[in-house]
Amino acid sequence: MRALRLGLACLFMGASIGPQPSGPLAWTPPADYPIVAVPFTEVRLGSGFWQARLETNRAATVPHILRQCEVTGRVDNFLKAAGKMEGHFEGWWFNDSDIYKSVEAASYSLMLHPDPELERQLDDLIAKIAAAQEPDGYLFTPRRTMAPNYRFAASVGPERWSRLESSHELYCLGHLFEAAVAHYQATGKRSLLEVALKSADLVDRVFGPDKKRAVPGHQEIEIGLVKLYRVTGDERYLRLAKFFLDERGRAHGRRLYGTYSQDHKPVVEQDEAVGHAVRALYMYMAMADVVALLRDPAYARALDRLWADIVGRKMYVTGGIGAAGGHEGFGAPYELPNLVAYCETCAAVAFALWNHRMFLLSGDGKYIDVLERVLYNGLLSGVSLDGRTFFYPNPLESDGRHARSPWFAVACCPPNVARFLFQVPGLAYAHQGDRLYVNLFMASRAIVRMAAQTVVVTQDTAYPWRGDVTLTLEPERPGRTFTVLLRIPGWARNEAVPSDLYRFAETVRERPTLWVNGRPFAYTVQRGYAVIRRQWHKGDVVRLVLPMPVRRVVSHPQVADNVGKVALQRGPIVYCLEWPDVHGGNVVHLVLPDAERLQAEFREDLFGGIQVIRGTAVGLRCVDTEGKIQRERVPFMAIPYYAWAHRGRGEMAVWLARVESAARPLPCPTIAFRAKPSASGGDARALNDQREPRHSADRSNRYLHWWPRKGTTEWVQYDFDAPTRVSAVEVYWYDDTGIGECRVPKSWQLFYRENGEWKPVRNPSGYGREKDRYNRTTFDPVITDGLRIVVQAQENFCAGIHEWRVYGEGKSVGGRPR
Repeated sequence: MRALRLGLACLFMGASIGPQPSGPLAWTPPADYPIVAVPFTEVRLGSGFWQARLETNRAATVPHILRQCEVTGRVDNFLKAAGKMEGHFEGWWFNDSDIYKSVEAASYSLMLHPDPELERQLDDLIAKIAAAQEPDGYLFTPRRTMAPNYRFAASVGPERWSRLESSHELYCLGHLFEAAVAHYQATGKRSLLEVALKSADLVDRVFGPDKKRAVPGHQEIEIGLVKLYRVTGDERYLRLAKFFLDERGRAHGRRLYGTYSQDHKPVVEQDEAVGHAVRALYMYMAMADVVALLRDPAYARALDRLWADIVGRKMYVTGGIGAAGGHEGFGAPYELPNLVAYCETCAAVAFALWNHRMFLLSGDGKYIDVLERVLYNGLLSGVSLDGRTFFYPNPLESDGRHARSPWFAVACCPPNVARFLFQVPGLAYAHQGDRLYVNLFMASRAIVRMAAQTVVVTQDTAYPWRGDVTLTLEPERPGRTFTVLLRIPGWARNEAVPSDLYRFAETVRERPTLWVNGRPFAYTVQRGYAVIRRQWHKGDVVRLVLPMPVRRVVSHPQVADNVGKVALQRGPIVYCLEWPDVHGGNVVHLVLPDAERLQAEFREDLFGGIQVIRGTAVGLRCVDTEGKIQRERVPFMAIPYYAWAHRGRGEMAVWLARVESAARPLPCPTIAFRAKPSASGGDARALNDQREPRHSADRSNRYLHWWPRKGTTEWVQYDFDAPTRVSAVEVYWYDDTGIGECRVPKSWQLFYRENGEWKPVRNPSGYGREKDRYNRTTFDPVITDGLRIVVQAQENFCAGIHEWRVYGEGKSVGGRPR
């Protein structure tokens, strides 16, 4: 049995650890992060915002995800692989990872709240995992039990390691390694750790510079290997993690996977965040670990470039990451659509943890500024207040089609957010030498084991609703000099984000104020921190007051979707307008003038107590067939973005028009809008939503497409409530040449319905197939109760439609009937 080592430098997902098992001597890697995070087990939360969320995570979310792993067959897959249950593998081929993440989350729960029943449940689950492992250490349940006709067999590959681009074999093992370390640290038991080490040893025998030179399609094993290195001191695991990173973008006899998997060039040469967002961010986390452990300057330079690219050009105001749902990843610079924003919850988790690692490397508060933005907004929205429903994507606008779900077929997000939330207290404090960092504000009591002494820090605050923070220090050795670095958030220094991607529309002159033992303290801000260096005594009190006015945020002008729009922020919280809080239930037709006064108010009765913003906007409504716009004053209440979608489906928007040209008036009563749309595939509701595309490849709004069906014959259809006289249509084709696989169609034809039979219209003026414009076709007028377009896609391509307008005799602006 190999000796295991565990020291306070050992990291979980971020930089905080739990209790050390008895037995092995403590061990610290010879080099690691220069700044040490205070373990989350050393931070006891007081009553307030985060205590409530973590208790919900423990009492509701962890039991929920463990139960879902059982009822969805994920646990049974291990029994089948072990030969203890008949049947074939069920579900997506990477579902093993959901079990491992759930075990990790439950292990963190045990660190904070011992629970014999939960520990027994994990013992039983781990026994099933161990039984499924093959004698040489291989563990991937689909390999043993998938049916001959398994629909994902091609992704799994015919044999071990044969389809690493898509198989997720190594990805799943990475999550196994993380879970094993967490369980060992929580309980001192080696049951899952031995499984992990056996698998890791197999991987080390197979892969390496003089062995199989290949990399996983989905990064994650690198993080897990680093954790195994930290807990064992076995440098093979660290070298193997570095190998997988170094090997990316280098052919060595294999086909590169391309930008989707960040395998297009060596990691040290990458300077733009591309491809699948979670894969990229997991890779950046592992690269940061390599910088810490191996002091690799080329890795550090690459991380600086990639961080600047994301925060400067590809981050949503909520801290969300990933604009493109088609590949769950990054779009082009400044491509940040709101309605179709992807912003996967897993990406938010990874982005927060990467920013924490960047802080531990540098001590720069800008990384905590970004972490805080993600934490309170784009990440927390991913789980409901009751902890039992979840978002996969987190859009910044909704047309009523969004609701959280108890689970997903691809269920990476629920256990991911569960394992993350337990670690939030471990993001709040850190230390380096005689420097004590206070990064996040939450009611808490932290034990900070600095180099020369231990300091107990008690923090009293009602943050994020109030900006008043009080710290009481109890140094073990009173009278010693050390430095407290108290973060002054960027939003309190008139800096929306540490780039020019977003800025506040106005400058607030009121400055954060600081007192030490009741006396004003004149401070300077260094790298985002107020620096207080003095002799400290037991009971010394530091008070920070952060002004929290309501702020208007505007975007970089190249963010096309936000031109003429404004977002609302107070403190670290980004707000949204949601349908129950606006008369009529619509929000995207509202205009919020810059001069309109806004007022914050605390509502104890909403969502456990939240700060809301009240104001009055101007609502725009199209009232006749000539496009006349009616304006009316509309009072509204804005709520924190993380709290939306708790009161049913409806409209929501983070970005509000500040000028009329940026608003979307309530729809005009056109023939198309009143029709019922349907289609042979895709989202037919996009056909008549009156959201005008900027060009054929515009992905900022919804559009109908038939991907991945290529070269097929498809149809779209309007059904009218009553016979309607029509004589023309216009179609705006979707074509993403240079981006995807949709093209204007090879041909199309228009039909009308007569006595239940579809007939071609007579004397059509032509069936246009031009991009970036409406293609108009006139025909002999007919009275009908339905129209159908039959589309023939080009060979090897699919087709799609942005908008389909219908006209009666004559035409007026916007496709309205005369």
